[in-house]
Amino acid sequence: MKTNHKPNFRKMVEPDRVRKEVYTDEEIFRHEMERIHETVWIYCGHESQVKNAGDYVTVQIGRQPMIMVRGKDRKINVLYNRCPHRGNMICGDMKGNTGDQFRCSYHAWTFHHDGRLKNIPMMESGYKGTRLTKDSPELCMKRAARVEAYRGFVFASLAKDGPTLKEFLGEAIVAFDDMCDRAPEGEVEIVPNCFRVIQHSNWKLFMENQIDALHPSVTHQSTGRAAHEVEKQLAKKAKSGEAPLSYHMLSAFATVTIDKWDNFQTINYPYGHCILTGYMGLRPQDPDTLAYDKVMIKAYGRKRFEEIVGVNIHHVLVYPGLSVQSPLQQLRAVRPLGVDRTLTEIWHFRLKGAPEAIYRRSLAYYNLVNSPATLINADDLENFWKCHTGLSSDGGDWVSFARHHGRDIENKGVVSSAPNMGTSEAPMRNQMKAWAKYMSGAAQEGSR
Repeated sequence: MKTNHKPNFRKMVEPDRVRKEVYTDEEIFRHEMERIHETVWIYCGHESQVKNAGDYVTVQIGRQPMIMVRGKDRKINVLYNRCPHRGNMICGDMKGNTGDQFRCSYHAWTFHHDGRLKNIPMMESGYKGTRLTKDSPELCMKRAARVEAYRGFVFASLAKDGPTLKEFLGEAIVAFDDMCDRAPEGEVEIVPNCFRVIQHSNWKLFMENQIDALHPSVTHQSTGRAAHEVEKQLAKKAKSGEAPLSYHMLSAFATVTIDKWDNFQTINYPYGHCILTGYMGLRPQDPDTLAYDKVMIKAYGRKRFEEIVGVNIHHVLVYPGLSVQSPLQQLRAVRPLGVDRTLTEIWHFRLKGAPEAIYRRSLAYYNLVNSPATLINADDLENFWKCHTGLSSDGGDWVSFARHHGRDIENKGVVSSAPNMGTSEAPMRNQMKAWAKYMSGAAQEGSR
């Protein structure tokens, strides 16, 4: 499909299928960056990453290199990582502390934490009589059009108009409430380690996979089955009759079979967001869990505690670039690098006020399931590459999302998979419906 003219994006998406070029065409990818990733609210980082004045982290929003920095006034700013003089990147490191100012390493221009120009060498003699004065706005570092935070999670939008962050998140905001509410102090802080993985495939393949409830029992069966065999052997030997919980984290991929995944449900919202319910309970009544429960009950009271731990969520997808597993304090941010290259950042959070053993438990899941060194992640990465390679071939023109199509339940713009149809491809249909709206310019004006 040629795209030297303006493509009709809506015609590329049908209710139960989508054109393969949506994943493989470089011109379409360029439009996606402009109309989606450089327009909507994109996750930048957590406030705990920039605790002190001058602390910064660099982040990619669409094709734009950005800086998230804490100012002296404690406000968090998000700036384009570019000197207005000759275009040099201000920060070359992933994180650090810039001190009282940003200083360009090329010609020593300096800037305040909010991007305002501070000083230019030879300003009086070198620029006298030119169009530039110290008050010229174009001499400042450009700021993201909008920056908002919710419960410590910082987002930026490069578009000056559009829904507020809360309006954009809608019901998907539960991902951040659920994560923070599970902390006795009502807050989380980021664990500095971050797994970074570059997959050789289009970014949409990752987003679709995260809420694909059928694939775990297929793709990860070999790993889950091996873990389950060891789990059973250890259980026989153990006095308590139970193997360490870490084995269950892997064996669940085999013991939770396809028919059991159908008992889960996906709830699909405007803007492409989705919730997968039916969390695979990891709440044994061991001493560590009971100690955590005691701290939580003291902090919240028993009634509120029961509400918090009873939230029925396995995964929340914030389209187009965020995947959150709130019960396990994991977050994956998607940064498209090219039509066939995608960076995923895998972050982990600590529940403030929770016992150390609870942190270690979620850390084990982080390492066992979400690390790039695990077989679980390797299985997915291979499938992503194989999908992209297959889509780039002449073997067919369409990608099918027909599973349980026509059986979804729609109510006021929210689409839920029908009972016992949790493996429905409703999330993929919902994402592509949102994609078509974004690409045609309709989503920012209202997704319903």
